[in-house]
Amino acid sequence: MIRFSAIGLAALIAAAPLSQAVAQDRGPRADRQPQQDERLQRDERPRVSIGDAVQRASSGRPGRFLGASDRGGTIVVRWEYPGGRIADIMVDGRTGRVIGER
Repeated sequence: MIRFSAIGLAALIAAAPLSQAVAQDRGPRADRQPQQDERLQRDERPRVSIGDAVQRASSGRPGRFLGASDRGGTIVVRWEYPGGRIADIMVDGRTGRVIGER
């Protein structure tokens, strides 16, 4: 009985370094951390300021600026055209591109 215990203990000790090596190769999600960091860095790119968004929305449009608000990823610029029609011009908060108007 003692001989089997000794053999079993020796087998466990011999297998332990192998299992540690496998665990070190995989790591505790070590390979996933850089991907998450890259995604966060992309999300933290510089945003367009409200002033820049107003300037881009008003470029080439007749009328006057009434106001602007930041709604998450979109900046909405309120614009009054000659004749009194009021429109909301949507500007992408990351790129500064005019998305649309309603």
